[in-house]
Order: sequence, then C-alpha cells, then structure tokens
Amino acid sequence: MALRFLSHNVSKNLPNILTVSRVALIPVMLVFFYLPFEWNRVAACTVFFFASITDFLDGYFARKHKTFSKFGAFLDPVADKLTVTTALIILLQDHPTILMMIATAVIVGRELTISALREWMADLGERTTVNVAFIGKVKTLFQMFAIGFLLYENDLWGIPVYTIGLTLLYIATALTLWSMYVYLKAAWPMMKEKI
Repeated sequence: MALRFLSHNVSKNLPNILTVSRVALIPVMLVFFYLPFEWNRVAACTVFFFASITDFLDGYFARKHKTFSKFGAFLDPVADKLTVTTALIILLQDHPTILMMIATAVIVGRELTISALREWMADLGERTTVNVAFIGKVKTLFQMFAIGFLLYENDLWGIPVYTIGLTLLYIATALTLWSMYVYLKAAWPMMKEKI
C-alpha cells in the first residue's frame, strides 16, 4: 500500500521534478564548460542534452498521467528560457563574433517579447490566442541541436561539428523570427483594439 502510494506520488510529481532538475542542471553546465580540462565541452554538451531531454519528458509524463500543475505551467517555460539563454551567453562569450551576437540577441529578444505578449494576452483573457505553434516547436528543435553542437565544438570523425552547429543556429534564428511573426500576427487584432 505504501509502495503504491509512493509510486503514485512520484508519477504525479515527476513532471515538476524533471522541470526543477532542468533548472538545477544550469549551474552544472556552467561549471563543466569552464573547467580547465579537455573533456569540459563534452561534459557541458552532455548536461545540456540531458536538460533538453527533460524538457520533452516533463510534458510527456504530464500528459500521460494527466498531472498538470500551475507550478509546472509557470516553471517549464522559465526553465527552457534560462537553459537556452545561459548556453547562448557562454557560447557568445567563447566566440564573440557579430553573427553569434546577432543570433543570441534575436533568440533572447524573441523569448522576452513572446513572454511579455503571453502575459499581456493572459491579462486580457486571450491566453489561448498565443499558444505554442508548430513553428515554435520546430524552432526549439533546431535551437537545441545547434546549441548542443556548439557546446561540443570539436570535430568528430572528421565531421565539422561547430560549423554544423553554427548553420543550425542561423536556421534556428530565422525560424525564431518567423515564429515571432506568427505569434504577433495572432495577437495583432487584440493589440490593434488597444492602440
């Protein structure tokens, strides 16, 4: 009986546990990235990979067990944005090029804009108008692979991992602008009324 109760509680709280663990992995990724060892990039990439997997798993388990919570609804997008923003900032600091700065500014700027838009729409009772669109999911997928490759950095079996990562990041940046346009277009009728 106690084991069944424990199992039910873990199942019920698993999405939130995974989301909190994603936030907890951010300083771990930072520490690994700056360690003075040859394997630091591999370790940072591995941590980012696990954080990305928890992003998929928390939603999967929440839907499977029908365990949606207000805490999870708040923390999940925050955890995503903190993970991606931190990774982009350390990558920009590592390779401070104009294109990397533009990509970082666009991605972080879009996240701030859409977060503010969702909050504003929620205040108007129109939150569902700016729900996650398919293009947003595609953008996230490209973004996660791009950051993972850039964190790994070193060529693997002759494959130019960093160059592939940069290419994926530029594609993710274009998708970021596209997805922002989709969200703003959906919200524009409400925004126009309030001008």
